[in-house]
Amino acid sequence: MTSPTAPGRTPLVVMASGTGSLLESLIARAGDEDAPFRVAAIVVDRSCRAQEVAQRHDIPLITCRVADHADRATWDRALTDEVAAIEPEWVVTAGFMKILGPAFLGRFGGRVVNSHPALLPAFPGAHGVVEALDYGVKVTGATVHLVDEGVDTGPILAQRVVTVDDDDTVDTLHERIKTVERVLLADVVTALVTRGVVIDGRKARIP
Repeated sequence: MTSPTAPGRTPLVVMASGTGSLLESLIARAGDEDAPFRVAAIVVDRSCRAQEVAQRHDIPLITCRVADHADRATWDRALTDEVAAIEPEWVVTAGFMKILGPAFLGRFGGRVVNSHPALLPAFPGAHGVVEALDYGVKVTGATVHLVDEGVDTGPILAQRVVTVDDDDTVDTLHERIKTVERVLLADVVTALVTRGVVIDGRKARIP
């Protein structure tokens, strides 16, 4: 097992707001001997378990709360400056519950990756699992996509399907999606770092 912050690999910044389970999947992948990336820093926008994950793995932690700034635009610029100081090649939003602003996307546009627990373009936003279950769909899943100025509207990089069981609750369905999502996100980030991405309008592919 190699340190997830080992030098000589492509630097990532991972942004999180919650439990850090997707973050931990990236840290685990970064610990592989042949991993092409390292987690250079973790960004949080609130007190959350992701902070403990950063501390446990001795990864630099940036805390940037909207409430600590005069307005959303000021926060956007501060966040951009803090992340830019790390000089990441890619930024991964792994359960980060804030919409990124124009300053951030202007600096890192095309290099920000998000994971979403639904099969986009269906059920975007913060309640994708609840809405899929309420709608009665028979399949849902996980999507990894590039981030643009919309809510889960960027070009899709990869998707995997999860079957919805008749007796599913939000918690049981979300846990099965997260099991798939953790692997999918780590796989896609590994491929992006290794091979890059080609974008043609709404279509994105990893060559």
